[in-house]
Amino acid sequence: MVNIKLKDGSIIQRRKGMSVYEVAESIGRGLARAALAAEIDGELVDLMTNIDEDVELNILTFDDEGGREAFWHTSSHIMAQAVKEIFPEAKLAIGPAIENGFYYDFDVDRPFTPEDLDLIEKKMRDIVKADLKLERFELPRDEGIALMEDLNESYKVELIEDLPDEEAISFYKQGDFVDLCAGPHVPSTGKMRAFKLLSIAGAYWRGDENNKMLQRIYGTSYMKKSQLDEYLERLEEAKKRDHRKLGRELDLFSLREEGPGFPFFHPKGMVIKNELESFWRKEHIKHGYEEVQTPIILNEGLWKRSGHWDHYKENMYFTQIDNMDYAVKPMNCPGSMLVYKRKMHSYRDLPLRMGELGLVHRHELSGTLHGLMRVRCFTQDDAHLFMLPEQIRDEIIGIMDMVDYFYNIFGFKYHVELSTRPEDSMGKDEDWEIATDALKDALEAKDMPYILNEGDGAFYGPKIDFHLEDCLGRTWQCGTIQLDFQMPERFDLSYIGADGERHRPVMIHRVIFGSIERFIGILVEHFAGAFPLWIAPVQVKVMSISNRTNEYVKDIAKRFLDHGIRVEMDIRSEKIGYKIREAQLEKVPYMLIVGDREAESGKISVRSRSKGDLGSMDIDEFISKMQDEIKTKAI
Repeated sequence: MVNIKLKDGSIIQRRKGMSVYEVAESIGRGLARAALAAEIDGELVDLMTNIDEDVELNILTFDDEGGREAFWHTSSHIMAQAVKEIFPEAKLAIGPAIENGFYYDFDVDRPFTPEDLDLIEKKMRDIVKADLKLERFELPRDEGIALMEDLNESYKVELIEDLPDEEAISFYKQGDFVDLCAGPHVPSTGKMRAFKLLSIAGAYWRGDENNKMLQRIYGTSYMKKSQLDEYLERLEEAKKRDHRKLGRELDLFSLREEGPGFPFFHPKGMVIKNELESFWRKEHIKHGYEEVQTPIILNEGLWKRSGHWDHYKENMYFTQIDNMDYAVKPMNCPGSMLVYKRKMHSYRDLPLRMGELGLVHRHELSGTLHGLMRVRCFTQDDAHLFMLPEQIRDEIIGIMDMVDYFYNIFGFKYHVELSTRPEDSMGKDEDWEIATDALKDALEAKDMPYILNEGDGAFYGPKIDFHLEDCLGRTWQCGTIQLDFQMPERFDLSYIGADGERHRPVMIHRVIFGSIERFIGILVEHFAGAFPLWIAPVQVKVMSISNRTNEYVKDIAKRFLDHGIRVEMDIRSEKIGYKIREAQLEKVPYMLIVGDREAESGKISVRSRSKGDLGSMDIDEFISKMQDEIKTKAI
């Protein structure tokens, strides 16, 4: 017998050699039916894995991330099998599970078409109906390569050749279909009752634009058709809210062939950007930050000193000035180092908080560019804090409070993730340990639950990331707090301590919006372009019913302008219904309809974007109402 500790802490005894599935079945048939994969001592495994010793066991269903990963990974194999049966000449690349589904990359002589997706789906249904078992087997390296060569799978051969010599080469078989894969998978293809192939895209092999362009098919799958239908409805809603589409319709920004990845902000888009930056500045002044601005182009030697040359060079742009090498900044931090070094600081000056709305440039592959969400230049709402070691905890807590306030203003929920030292990093182990413990201490002091991401920190320090959730349930990583012992060392930063000696300050890098441009893209989709009044490009539109009231419309518009409210007039010779519909499509928060009756009474007829007709109001009363809504930043 072996002892098996379950997720709830209870311990059960079962016969040695039982599979995870048999253990699940012994606990309950319902659990066995729902089970998709498992974790044994924290490692993700198939349900057919045998238990031969005492273990901690977590049986995973579709409600668990690991369960969904196995489910979607298996779905990608079913799709690959279907493609191979329809297009035998197709070569397989990779097919992982991703957030909300899966994809598979194929090398095929001709482009896939929407009609092809229908055929592939039909073939997938046949494979699901056949309820084929997924069987794992391992081969020595040479035999694995020979198998893939026999199947004419050159991409798989390359993947095997890149694996360490001593590593076991695992494969999965379902029917006649065999694929190189580490797993895990669900027990059989019959589990995939509801699936949909969503789109076709190009993808370079291994993400390298120097390699061949492959064809990627995206799909998703669920345990129940109702779950799939719900997800597809969310996708349709997301399409309606696509910030690229709304950005064009609302005339906010554009992305042009003359500068791929470099956004152009139009006047209305600049209103939103300026409002966000103004809000940022006011809040940072309240919290004791000083604003700085550092140059976009700086000498190459600076980036070698900062570590970016060794760890980030492939994402940077370079130029020459007076026969000297320069780099366009991808981050603001080295410039802030130089600002700190401009004079000697005392321990009494610390913490020193420097904020910067800095324009940065990063070389992103053309295939990864996506509207405002992934661009090559953006404004980072950066801040760099310099402090004494004993001030770390309070400064991190202060930043967390700021982040919470900012996100609540927009109605965002969020969760927190802690990322630790990556393989590509610099600095001493003890510094990383101190920094990581300090972040954990601050999270625990705030009683904030967090997800641990081992090895996903910045190259110079561990970090706390804030992932906000929009109205469609999608998450976006925006804010971050990065604790850094490395750059103060590399730039020889110091302060004079109470003992009269020089000491090294500790540094925090942090952003809240992350990228102003990306945050605007998120806001466009979150609010579907119907922005809260305080950031709406046009806050009120005054419309005449006839030409007789045009002068009164102009007088009203001037009164709003005098009170700092963004106003537009519509005095065209069009029917009022047409004007209202147009303003509604432009998502203007308030519309004022002005006819002879309003002109005679000196009042206005008010219509709300969301609530419809609000009736007749006194102008000053309505201005006061708007000012209160703007001041409170009401959603």
